[in-house]
This record gives sequence, structure tokens and C-alpha cells, in this order.
Amino acid sequence: MNSSSGIRCMQMRGGTSRGLYFVAADLPSDPAARDALLIAIMGSGHPLQINGLGGGHPLTSKVAVVCPSQRDDADIEYLFLQLGVEAATITDQQNCGNILAGVGPFAVERGLIEAGPEQTTTRIAMVNSGGVVTATFATPGGRPCYDGTTAIDGVPGTAAPILLRFADTAGSTTGQLLPTGSLCDLIDGVQVTCIDNGMPVVVARAADFGISGYEPVPELAASKDLTDRVQSVRLQAGKLMGLGDVSDLSIPKTTLVSAPRAGGVICTRTFIPVRLHTSIGVLGAVTVATALLANGIGAELASFPPDGHVVDVEHPTGHLEVEVDLDTSASPPRVRSAGVIRTARKLFDGTVFPGATRPPN
Repeated sequence: MNSSSGIRCMQMRGGTSRGLYFVAADLPSDPAARDALLIAIMGSGHPLQINGLGGGHPLTSKVAVVCPSQRDDADIEYLFLQLGVEAATITDQQNCGNILAGVGPFAVERGLIEAGPEQTTTRIAMVNSGGVVTATFATPGGRPCYDGTTAIDGVPGTAAPILLRFADTAGSTTGQLLPTGSLCDLIDGVQVTCIDNGMPVVVARAADFGISGYEPVPELAASKDLTDRVQSVRLQAGKLMGLGDVSDLSIPKTTLVSAPRAGGVICTRTFIPVRLHTSIGVLGAVTVATALLANGIGAELASFPPDGHVVDVEHPTGHLEVEVDLDTSASPPRVRSAGVIRTARKLFDGTVFPGATRPPN
């Protein structure tokens, strides 16, 4: 592949993230060559990603690689790659439910699947975890429509809704919903729930870290003592969860919970893995909701609705509603299904020129 001639690329906002979307066939088949190319395209290895398309933040340093599926239970396959910002790193050790929101429309845009006359439902195999998600989105006239009236907190304006329904999310990375075998572990004197329902997450009470859990992101980000404590707990939790040394990984995430104060079920502050999230990831929210429904750490702080399935997760820029159907009569609890409504928007479609490439750190 001659990268000097450019590579087809689409940039999309998916949920509360922004990323670059590629057809797998447009990238090198060798993973090492592909990763070096994507690092160059994103400009990772510089805090501003000044020489690439990244936005200087983990939420805007994401890549989706999409191709037709060879599986009987899926139409397309989606590989998610998280790129570093200051460090020239790349990892496939997690999913991203926000970037996932743009995968269906992107597949229609590239002719990977056929669109319905009014709406399209497609089955997406998530390569990172092996699970399958069903995405339903508007395609009037056989083309994706991004305009609509659905608002999601953390994103200005409104857009067309995209319904995501997940299956087989339990143990997405670790192989088990409760990878430590317990709903409660004690790390550095702090009670935590280590759980994986689409995203490995360490759930702890904000009060146990000496904060209210309502502080704005900049205030929490400025506290080195807090981020050091979060990192210490995360590193130990990673080993307990069977992930080994996670010092160079973006998982597990850490979510500190507190009682809701804006009409939701729970209030959250999430670290990705140490930098503060301006909202919360889709699969992270699903996993936190699962921990609460399973009576994990922080469940006593939650204010559940009567039906118990829809969990309104408060985050720094608003709310994210997720639906989790959990069979708590089983031991460990069994996840029946999970769902969420997101939006996406095509930002540009064209050719990207990566310049010189170098292997990831």
C-alpha cells in the first residue's frame, strides 16, 4: 500500500466520542503495519496530536475498522482501536459503544450492507469481544439520515436516533461478569466491585475517595492525590480481574458513584483510565448499571425506578439512560440483554495522508 497516495477515511461523531472510520480492505492486512499507519494518521505521540487528526483527548482518538462478516450471526464486523494521545500507543483491549453508533450508517455509506427503504437493522459482530449488537437506524430513500430530534447529553443539538441492543456482553474482555469471583473486593482499604458487562470497570463509592462525586471534571482532574489513588486501585484490580499489568492499558475503567441529585438513578465520575471522562461511555454505563442491579458496591446509593430495568446514569454533562435486563436469581447474576439509544453524525468523508509511520510504543 502506498500511503503517500492517501487512504479513504470518514470521520464521524459516534455518541459522545469522535473517531475515524475505515473499511478494513483499505488498510494494511498486517496488524503491526496497520497500527503504525493509524498512529501516524491520528498524530499520537504529541499532546495536541498536532500532526494528525486526533483532537488531543482519548475521546477523539478512536478508530473503527469495518468489514463484511464471515459469521452466520452477523452482517458486518467492527474492530475498535483506542489510540493514545501523548504516547504513540494503540490497543484493541476494549470495545467502544459510542463509536459503535456510527458503524451501521458507515457500512451503508461504503456499500458494505444494503439499506432498507425507511430504516435499516444490521447485526454487528464486535471483534474485540466476540459479542453481537443489533443496530437500527433511519435510512429514508436507502441512505443514512443523520438529522433528527433525539438529544443526548454531552452533544450539542439533536440527531436521528440509533437503537443499539447488545447480546453476550457479560465477560466481554475478562470472560466473566464478575472476574474476581466476588461482588465486593477490598483494595487499598476501599470496597470495589470489579465487573465486566461490555467494559471492564472498577466501581467504588466517591465518598471512599474523599470526594462528593459531584465535583466538576476540571476540579477532580487537578487533584493528583485523587488520580494517584484511582490508578493504584485500578492497577491492583486489573491483576485481580485476570488482566495482568494494566499500567499501559486503557482498561479497566474506574467509576466513582454517589447518590443521584438530578433525577437519575446514580451519579458517576469516570476515569479513562486516569483522565476524567467528560460524560461516561455507553458500555461503561451498562456495566455500572449492571453492578448496581446486582447489588454491588454503591447499590445502596441508587434510586431505582419501579421497573428496575432502565437505569438513568448521571454524568458530568447530563444523563445516559441504559436498559439492562439482569436475572439476579442466578449465581452469578445472568445478563439477559442490554440496550441504549445513541446518535451519530458524519463529519467528513475523504482522503487522509498519514505521512511517515513508526511502530507503536
